[in-house]
Amino acid sequence: MALTANNPFFTRSTLPYQLPPFASITDEHYRPAFLQGMTAQLAEVSAITGTADAPSFDNTLVALERSGQTLARVSEVFFNKSSSDSSDFTNDLEEELAPLLAAHADAIRLDPALYSRLAAVHEQRASLGLDAESLYLVERYFTEFTLAGAGLSDDNKQSLRDFNSRLSTLTTRFEKNLLADTNELALIIDDVAELDGLTEGEISAAAEAARERQLDGKYLISLVLPTSHPYLASLTDRGVRERLLAASRARGIRSDAAGAANDNRPLVIEITHLRAQRARLLGFDSHAAYVTADETAKTPGAVWDLLGRLAPAAARNARVEQVDLQAVVDAEGGGFELAAWDWAFYTEKVRRAKYDVDTAAMRPYFELESVLTNGVFYAANQLYGLTFTARPELVGWHPESRVFEVTTEDGTALGLYIGDFYTRDSKRGGAWMNALVSQSGLLGTNTTVVCNNLNVSKPAAGQPTLLTYDQVTTLFHEFGHALHGLLARATYPKFSGTNVYRDFVEFPSQVNEMWMLWPEVLANYARHYQTGEAMPQKLVDRIQASSAFNEGFLTSEYLAAALLDQAWHRIDADTVVTDVARFEAEALASVSLDNAAVPTRYASTYFAHTFSGGYDAGYYSYIWSEVLDADTVEWFRENGGLTRDNGDRFRDRLLGVGGTKDPLEAYRHWRGRDAELQPLLDRRGLNA
Repeated sequence: MALTANNPFFTRSTLPYQLPPFASITDEHYRPAFLQGMTAQLAEVSAITGTADAPSFDNTLVALERSGQTLARVSEVFFNKSSSDSSDFTNDLEEELAPLLAAHADAIRLDPALYSRLAAVHEQRASLGLDAESLYLVERYFTEFTLAGAGLSDDNKQSLRDFNSRLSTLTTRFEKNLLADTNELALIIDDVAELDGLTEGEISAAAEAARERQLDGKYLISLVLPTSHPYLASLTDRGVRERLLAASRARGIRSDAAGAANDNRPLVIEITHLRAQRARLLGFDSHAAYVTADETAKTPGAVWDLLGRLAPAAARNARVEQVDLQAVVDAEGGGFELAAWDWAFYTEKVRRAKYDVDTAAMRPYFELESVLTNGVFYAANQLYGLTFTARPELVGWHPESRVFEVTTEDGTALGLYIGDFYTRDSKRGGAWMNALVSQSGLLGTNTTVVCNNLNVSKPAAGQPTLLTYDQVTTLFHEFGHALHGLLARATYPKFSGTNVYRDFVEFPSQVNEMWMLWPEVLANYARHYQTGEAMPQKLVDRIQASSAFNEGFLTSEYLAAALLDQAWHRIDADTVVTDVARFEAEALASVSLDNAAVPTRYASTYFAHTFSGGYDAGYYSYIWSEVLDADTVEWFRENGGLTRDNGDRFRDRLLGVGGTKDPLEAYRHWRGRDAELQPLLDRRGLNA
């Protein structure tokens, strides 16, 4: 009773910016808050449908937007915790909650009385005198409820509920299996000599990771989410490289006694089949058709046209690169055919030979604190006038999470930014952004709390955290999502922050990557951690000269994953796949991306984006958004680059819009036209 009465999720936090009171939250608070939150929201919806008053915008749409605040508070905290600091408790609770939350969502979206009221408001929307955002809210609700099955018969609704419940359980289990296998397959090294090629800091991080597992005297290399591990570019021992890549690719496919519990192959088959069946029930030929119907792409054909246009050129470029790499192997008397675990290592050799660029030599200039404060924060200050002030007295969800207050140049408070940058066994792979408190004028929440999670290996105490080139890119990327969450302004919770179409959500984050190498930004943060000297200009010039280098490989591995995602979700309800490996091989061969030396960025059994991360039939969105991103970079270059005027225009017309209007309409308002494809082709070296 005491836990229920004092549950911190039952009321708004009184901390600055409504920061969740992490110091007061215990495991025992989550389940009661979820159950009470669902019960309360259903009661609120019942009040909407039970009124005798005729449907109106206020008594239906606004009331619906006000509902579910307790559930939102606990969900935002719990699902961030279960991703970034999981435990047996969070794993068990998440699996218990998955079908309950799916049923709860269905109880609202499939409520015939609620749908009837939404339809009535939608029908009379033009005569209601609504502002643009309110009108768009009516249209989005009606579209989403219709696509969700609100108009189905009672029998079909029950079938839909069964599909949604089962899928929620399977996707949750997929994620937990992947985390377990990622931890269990981490590479254990006995002899430090096998780590030749790694930096002192990387070796220190491997020793620290081993010590955390009580493996004193050994070294542990944690796996990353993608197939290729960054250490493959540095490790000189070919056998260790092979073992590291094999461990990465073994996730979710082991059938031995040790790994059978984490076998994701049956889940992949069942998930895709259920999604196809559900799509048919909802009136679509495939899950891909169902998903894209409510994205900017609109059809899977449009997605396939773009990916299919890029794939042949990418595959061709990768083959050319492969010849160059094999030549180096042969010149050194290697006596072997280039394999997937050799690609990154020999790429660095060719990069050094062709462009005199050594990415490993950049790491002393990429110290985490400087990248964050003098790079990421600095660019945001120059563009948008934002200031980030450390608030060490405010507590995050983990001792390593750090809280910063965000204000505008006139001192107006925007909210809090929380960074959690280090990897740990309790954190899922990859990097991401979450919102813990979302802005909404309707709810009186005019500030936000956003967070970034990365997976950087933590060095031993006293050692600097030196980032790789790719990790710096990732930090700028994820911070772009955070900026979107901080700067977007909406009346309604539905449109807050990054609540936009899935195939547009990556656009702001990809745009923010451009500032990583922008001259004045790079000069401000890329300084040697020991001497303070700036990165030599000649090194910067060489980086830029080699910008299209290895793009054949990088584009091919990405497109292979995007096309594999599409292949899984273009199957119809009558198709039953029985062999995951064969399906993958045939799908990649059909688009000439079956080069053994260029594995797909994610194989199906560890493809978290599509089987547990909400990007199902939507992994194409990265390159779809990159069309806009590359076109945007051209605009900034043509209009003076890193200036407040440019930042204000981009904020006012794009970032600040949130989900309040069609994103392509917002893009045209900012750019003056639709995006052109040519800048992307130039960037990735995909011109004929």
